[in-house]
Amino acid sequence: MKRHRLNGLCVCATALWLAADVRAAGVGVSAHAETGTTSPELAPLVLVGVGLMLVVAKLGGEVCERFRQPAVLGELAGGILLGNLALVGVTVFEPLKTDQIVGALAQLGVILLLFEVGLESDFKALLAVGWSALLVALAGTAASLALGWLTARYFLPDAPRLAHFFIGAALCATSIGITARVLRDLDKLQTREARIILGAAVVDDVLGLVMLAAVAGSIAAVSAGAGLSKLSVLLIALKAALFLFGAGLLGQYVVPRGLRGMGRFEVRGVLLAFAVAFCLLLAWTAHLFGLAPIIGAFAAGLVLDEVHFESVPRYEKRDLQALLAPIGALFVPLFFVLTGMRVDLRVVARPALVGFALALTAAALVGKQLCGLVVMERKVSRLAVGFGMLPRGEVELIFASVGATLLLPGANGALAPVISNATYGAIVCVVLATTLVTPPLLKWTLTRGAARAQD
Repeated sequence: MKRHRLNGLCVCATALWLAADVRAAGVGVSAHAETGTTSPELAPLVLVGVGLMLVVAKLGGEVCERFRQPAVLGELAGGILLGNLALVGVTVFEPLKTDQIVGALAQLGVILLLFEVGLESDFKALLAVGWSALLVALAGTAASLALGWLTARYFLPDAPRLAHFFIGAALCATSIGITARVLRDLDKLQTREARIILGAAVVDDVLGLVMLAAVAGSIAAVSAGAGLSKLSVLLIALKAALFLFGAGLLGQYVVPRGLRGMGRFEVRGVLLAFAVAFCLLLAWTAHLFGLAPIIGAFAAGLVLDEVHFESVPRYEKRDLQALLAPIGALFVPLFFVLTGMRVDLRVVARPALVGFALALTAAALVGKQLCGLVVMERKVSRLAVGFGMLPRGEVELIFASVGATLLLPGANGALAPVISNATYGAIVCVVLATTLVTPPLLKWTLTRGAARAQD
């Protein structure tokens, strides 16, 4: 059955490839260019390209799942392969890297992804998280930020100071999805190590997004010609914290009334429409506050607490998560495939960049291992806690994609992206490395600890 499924996906990919090749050969390519007019219709290459990106994502995800690795690795690898076909003379997919429609679909995917991450998080558990989890999150964030900043400063001495901080901040977040998947497969979700890891990972997400807002806001101010001071950075961070707090109040007093009113509707899909509209509204509100829209999406998922659905007998929170799953399965992979497509292997293969990628990966590994040392509870494997905090995954890729859109004056005074193509490739290498090493290391430490407990 699995073999037939793979064969079917391969046939779809081949068909889409041929369609794109025919399109590139000149079937209607220059129709609008010749007339000088624009059309609201989607370009055929975009239609075929998005279809091929989805197939590549599922093929890569299937291969990785068979090797018990996260599907996101396959989506990234498929995107890297698709985006570097120009090395063998296939340039038909190059326009997709910069296409505005494809980029918008990918950004919608990452907004939905952060919305789902927020839904999976418990706001009350976040507020009541244990001291060990809180200390682990703070220590891991501080160590990763410092090591990342030092590494970036050493390898990129001519880059602006804020670029060094941005790269350090990108190393701070932990991918809760990858770690939770490994813990679930090992049947270790109820262990003390798992509770500390997952609690710290949730705090990590919030701290990471607040830092993203602060650093991105500082970069935007500098690029606009405004001065940068400690007070301005503090105000931006405070603004992000206040936004999350305000979203929590909104969820406490407004959302339950909206859900009760929604229970009177008979039309199908009202729960999904309400949830997505609420997500997009908070994403837009975050943008008005000068924050990244993904912060608003995360807050929207965070405030839709389980208790709010008790007032609506027809719906439960898991119904919303199940309804969102098919939409996320379509849009979220586009973000990771497009991220992979933007990795230029010609740049990544440079010796200087290889050294930067290895050093950045080492900083990511050491930074999260240090956080295990502050665990206060006894009879807890600090090594397992450190390994559980290793994977960076989707959050770091979000940092990289945001950094690629921010501009800072360079050494010559010209504006340049905070995250260059070379740095982008190095960050993707960090994501791949930390995601690959986490499952075997976490399995080894937890099973070793269980064997010692039995002895």
